[in-house]
Amino acid sequence: MRRLLAAGIAGLMMMSLPAITFADEDQETYEHLDLFGEIFERIRSEYVEEVSGTDLIDAAIDGMVGSLDPHSKYHNPKSYKEVQVQARGEFGGLGIEVTMENGLVKVIAPIDDTPAKRAGIVAGDLVTHLDDEPVLGLTLQQAVDRMRGPANSEITLTVRRSGVEEPLTFPITRAIIKIRSVRARVVDEEFILARISTFSEHTSDDLEGTLGDLWDEQSEHVLGAVLDLRSNPGGLLDQAIAVSDAFLDRGEIVSTRGRDPDSILRFNAQEGDIIDGLPLVVLIDSGTASASEIVAGALQDHGRAVILGTRSFGKGSVQTVLPLGGHGALRLTTARYYTPSGRSIQEQGIDPDIFVEQIRPEPEAEAVQESREEDLRGHLDNDGLGVEDNEDQPAEEAAEVEDDPAASDYQLARAIEHLRSHHIFSGKSIVN
Repeated sequence: MRRLLAAGIAGLMMMSLPAITFADEDQETYEHLDLFGEIFERIRSEYVEEVSGTDLIDAAIDGMVGSLDPHSKYHNPKSYKEVQVQARGEFGGLGIEVTMENGLVKVIAPIDDTPAKRAGIVAGDLVTHLDDEPVLGLTLQQAVDRMRGPANSEITLTVRRSGVEEPLTFPITRAIIKIRSVRARVVDEEFILARISTFSEHTSDDLEGTLGDLWDEQSEHVLGAVLDLRSNPGGLLDQAIAVSDAFLDRGEIVSTRGRDPDSILRFNAQEGDIIDGLPLVVLIDSGTASASEIVAGALQDHGRAVILGTRSFGKGSVQTVLPLGGHGALRLTTARYYTPSGRSIQEQGIDPDIFVEQIRPEPEAEAVQESREEDLRGHLDNDGLGVEDNEDQPAEEAAEVEDDPAASDYQLARAIEHLRSHHIFSGKSIVN
């Protein structure tokens, strides 16, 4: 009976996939499918405790998809709903973008104006315990589920931070995370600062509403603009394209290339610049990832902006969410993306035109090791197309910024200084 059931499970698995998938497969593949069915039934019937067949199948799928790369993932119906909510820019939790590394939860970036950001969580932190329970042994989804919970409930994160000997603990009160993805204000009466924290469904509309309105009011007095993409973990590709388009009049923004050589997709800008060609500086750091790297790369390649800061994260892969009927969805890496000049950002990241490290008042913060795509276990290799070898330039020496309105943010101060110098010496739009 077990053999029949095992064979039936394997048969159902094969029937659920396109026949062409197995057209050229050898006998070993079929034998392993039979083996899977037998192990499944042995566990279900002989394991010391009763286990759910559905849970076993979910775990098997998680393992299969998780073996591909750090960004491919199977979402069961519950987690798929959370993904859809998060894409709309509102979800419950702490407000951190995370991945899994060596069995621990690794913070890619905390999201602005969220409990995690206010508590002091920073990019590169490794979460080792959740309410004194070890993270080791949990899947990423299980860890995320534990971090989420009712608003106003509390959870304590224990964190290992590079450069800090002792573990750090952060009691954090959960909240409903409503992401305001774009904020804009005038700095020093002459410069616009626009901060994009993530790329959700409404980011391009938010940019048009906040930056557009501010430009309409202040354009006569403004000399330049700063677009802050630091610690922006990315998000929706179409929103990255729309934000890039907001500053470009023409030309390619990004291209994606999948396994099929004929699957190249190109996305181009439409006429119209939201700030009428005003000089622009884009701030990036190691937390600038994915969709935000598309924006930085496009503006850099077109000479539309000067990129200032430190090298970005280096996530140059595209994930497609494939709904599975009523069984959740598969988030699968289907392509790499390339900047207009043909650079693949995977592993490499975006190198700034002006390398400036952030200067922080906390001594331990300076020792935090920057985390990038290349540090993730199982990451995709760069395919070597359009990549040039770039060595990090030495950090520029600190200047006196005490009297500057951006005195608490050295990178921003340097960006404003660059814009002001450019206005004095040329009065023209910035080009590389």
